[in-house]
Amino acid sequence: MGKDKIKKNSIEKIVFMGTPDFAVASLKALNQNGYEVSVVVTQPDRPKGRGRKIIPPPVKSAALCLGYNIIQPTSVKTDEFAEQMAAVKPDLYIVTAFGRILPESILAIPEIGAINLHASLLPKYRGSAPIQWAIINGEKKTGVTTMLMNKGLDTGDILLKDETEILQNDTSFILHDRLAEMGAELLIKTLRTIESDGLKPVPQDDERATYAPLLKKKDGYINWKLPADSIESFIRGVTPWPGAFTFLKDKRLKIFQAIATGNDIAEKPGKVIKAFPGDLIVATGEGTLSILEIQSASGKRLPVKNFLQGNNIPPGTMLGLI
Repeated sequence: MGKDKIKKNSIEKIVFMGTPDFAVASLKALNQNGYEVSVVVTQPDRPKGRGRKIIPPPVKSAALCLGYNIIQPTSVKTDEFAEQMAAVKPDLYIVTAFGRILPESILAIPEIGAINLHASLLPKYRGSAPIQWAIINGEKKTGVTTMLMNKGLDTGDILLKDETEILQNDTSFILHDRLAEMGAELLIKTLRTIESDGLKPVPQDDERATYAPLLKKKDGYINWKLPADSIESFIRGVTPWPGAFTFLKDKRLKIFQAIATGNDIAEKPGKVIKAFPGDLIVATGEGTLSILEIQSASGKRLPVKNFLQGNNIPPGTMLGLI
């Protein structure tokens, strides 16, 4: 059973929770559409890069520019955080890519409830990396969903959805930005609908649920035994993070762009079929893959033609960990 219809409500006090770039478009949309954001909750500043410089999350930087009050709790399960939320007396939480699961005691505070914006067509791709996994898995479409939050991971009742095609040149970086803007528009549409007519939440079909676990750096390793079109999708899905890579002997090569050629060839996966003057063709588990952009461990990202002018990779070379 889903929750009863959210009755027509005026929305006067919002607590916004988000952390990365994806959430910034939604925060700006709330501001541009005249919604009162009483406080922005985001994760603590963290060290990043080789110098380990302390960097604020993108949502904090945006919130500072917009003049919002900011809270950066180390945990959302403390009495202190619960007291801070209760003191605001919010009508609504809006949560997008916050990176923390809110306990039921926190979710119970807002008068209307808590709305989450998720970058997939739920119940598909619940979890931390829905954009990457949709591309990796060769999906033809994806989208954004607003839902009412519960104690589970992206399991709440659905409010509204909007979908988009996954295009042939979409990397996770390109699709991320498109979905962020779509999500911001869907969020405003959701709030407007609640204010004008109310909205009926629809339960998710758990039997159709799939998951999109967080990707780690090691997950960018290319498995040459896969079909060429699957590897092409994989490279687009892990660009820019964690980044697709293989090995030439003991040297790491980053692959930024490639295309399945459709050639049917009986060679060992990972074997270089052609490598000069402007082509780097590699055998896969099914068909061949033409590498278009590449980078050595100590070099620059280059078109493959330029890369091959300074790097000899003769036909017969094996890529990957042999």
